[in-house]
Amino acid sequence: MSRSWNSGHGPACGCCASTRLSRRSFIAGTAAVGTTVVLSGTAAVAQSRSLIDTHHHFYPPRYQKLWLDWEDAHKLPHFPGQVAWTKQKAIEDMEAAGVRTAILSMASTPGVWFDLGAEKASELARECNDYAAEMVRDNPGRFGLFATLSMLDADRTQREIEYAFDTLKADGVGLQTNYGDSWLGDARYRVVFDELNRRKAVVYVHPLVASCCAALSVGTFPAVIEVPHDTTRTILSLLLSGGLARWRDIKWLFSHAGGTMPMMAGRIESFYGTRPELHQFAPDNISGELRRLYYDTANATSAPSMAALLKLVPTSQVTYGSDYPYFRLDQMRDLERLGLDASDLRAIGSGNATRLIPRLA
Repeated sequence: MSRSWNSGHGPACGCCASTRLSRRSFIAGTAAVGTTVVLSGTAAVAQSRSLIDTHHHFYPPRYQKLWLDWEDAHKLPHFPGQVAWTKQKAIEDMEAAGVRTAILSMASTPGVWFDLGAEKASELARECNDYAAEMVRDNPGRFGLFATLSMLDADRTQREIEYAFDTLKADGVGLQTNYGDSWLGDARYRVVFDELNRRKAVVYVHPLVASCCAALSVGTFPAVIEVPHDTTRTILSLLLSGGLARWRDIKWLFSHAGGTMPMMAGRIESFYGTRPELHQFAPDNISGELRRLYYDTANATSAPSMAALLKLVPTSQVTYGSDYPYFRLDQMRDLERLGLDASDLRAIGSGNATRLIPRLA
């Protein structure tokens, strides 16, 4: 019998309809958004197509239509970069920004749900993964794949994992921070993570605005506050549930420099660091568990953000991410201005990604 995890619907409920406005409306209204990147000759030569982008979205045709129709139904504006996205444009923009390889993922809001139910959501996940795998095959060396999992039903999700790794040869899986307000440490996902741990998989995690929390944005767009907080929530969920201790062979990669985790780590340590059962859920102590994780740089390349992240973890745990097409592909320029030495820039730009995914070397 199929092990259903919820009613078959994702978090696309009335209470969080406004959250879809968060990401695209906020970004569409900023001057920083432009997906066609123009680099100076010096920067282009310096980067020389060396970057590996571990945070790169894509839009298969049926998924794109479902998403745009859903936004129309909820009277939400479309993000221009998403509407304009094509496979060829992605490659052209990668060329301009010095990105050699982009790891495709679609773990952003609203996932593959659209109120489809578990069976149809799994079918859509399969279709999206097939589309991305074709991009990988047709453009050798330019793309990798973090396969989408619907996570609405355990048995179907297990079959998606088997297909993604054994047939499509995916580089890892891409998950959301929560599914219907159940964060990744929830016991309902244990069988899935047990299998991913057995496969020593890379598990890339992208945030969204939880349906519980869209109203907490104090007058701004929900993505400004709630997206980074949701990454922190799911990391803490994995930590306190014992998930990080149980799944030692999963290589976790979290978006946006871990959200607010670099600023929250000390507070978490103060509450849980002296618990008598600490080593049951945090064998390396709180700080050690957080240092074992990987974090990307997408929309987190400001000096304060990177300073906080690099105080939390060594450079070896940081990968370059862009969040294309929502943000610029050439954010490496921001990192170059921070005074990091050349070896650190190379590690962030590509070296750490090739340790996570050796075939990219």
